[in-house]
Amino acid sequence: MNFRSLIPALALVLPIAACQPAATPPPTFAAADETAIRGMLEQYAATVVAEDWPTNVGYYTADAVRMPPNEAMMQGHAAITAWVTALPPVTGFTLTPQVVAGDGDMAYARGVFTFDLAPSDAAPVNMVGKWSAIYQRQADGSWLCVSDIWNTDTPMVT
Repeated sequence: MNFRSLIPALALVLPIAACQPAATPPPTFAAADETAIRGMLEQYAATVVAEDWPTNVGYYTADAVRMPPNEAMMQGHAAITAWVTALPPVTGFTLTPQVVAGDGDMAYARGVFTFDLAPSDAAPVNMVGKWSAIYQRQADGSWLCVSDIWNTDTPMVT
């Protein structure tokens, strides 16, 4: 094939290729996303201390999964709401993210926590532990938790 026979083919192909829409690159996980998730985690902790359970549960997707220690896994807003509203009074809660990272529309965070409860029929409960969570970017750019798990640093009783 010689160069002269390529010219008509290129004349047809190049305009068609130029009319194709540019591929939209997937969103990247930027410093602003890390900042947004860290801010959300601060607000989340504040809702626990305030026992503002409707707002707290709103930080989860409708089908989110929670895996509390020594209990069955739960899924969805109704199950999460039932669990948090059954807690004894909260006297303190800190959530310290140590890592927040992601790729595109998915992110994860992990860290440590303290959680203080005041049951009416027992001694106060002071827990220290670690947690891990997975987040998904929503259509409006916000981040919601799709799965979390945590456990305490208290050794198992043998």
